[in-house]
Amino acid sequence: MIFLYLFYTFFKIGLFGFGGGYAMLSLIQGEVVTRYHWINAGEFTDIVAISQMTPGPIGINSATYVGYTAVLNAGYSEAFAVIGSIVATFAVVFPSFILMIAISKFFLKYQKHPAVEAVFSGLRPAVVGLLAAAALVLMNKENFGSYKVDWYQFIISIIIFLAAFFGTRKYKINPILMIILCGLAGFLLY
Repeated sequence: MIFLYLFYTFFKIGLFGFGGGYAMLSLIQGEVVTRYHWINAGEFTDIVAISQMTPGPIGINSATYVGYTAVLNAGYSEAFAVIGSIVATFAVVFPSFILMIAISKFFLKYQKHPAVEAVFSGLRPAVVGLLAAAALVLMNKENFGSYKVDWYQFIISIIIFLAAFFGTRKYKINPILMIILCGLAGFLLY
């Protein structure tokens, strides 16, 4: 039965997750952590971190990991967990696949029409809101241990953030190398 819920849940996320993978994160969190309790907030944050580091779109990677983890947490074997990851991945991709086939001909014909341009102008703020919600998803108690601020960790985190930001933006350090360096810094400092 969990496979049907996984398919239904990730089909909805794939259908309404406008703005790409990062915009989907708040929808995924709302469904799998808050609504169904398949995983907890700490596991979700770990899944997001792993999904960012692995190749491919974050929404699809997250669906794959959540499908696996949700089925495993429900008490099923690892073989069923693999099936859960396949179901969730297929379900999140399927709506986009169908919609793109259906609207591609229409869009190519009417892309300069004022009504179509107005629809896309209206979608832009919604996408920004979904991205902001995805950022807020990661700001929860499970990620920080408690609401009490550990100033050492806070300052070190800010330094690592600034080094990563300026390293990739100003000094053009390869993002993959930056991820490895930040992971190493976190390992050594914490």
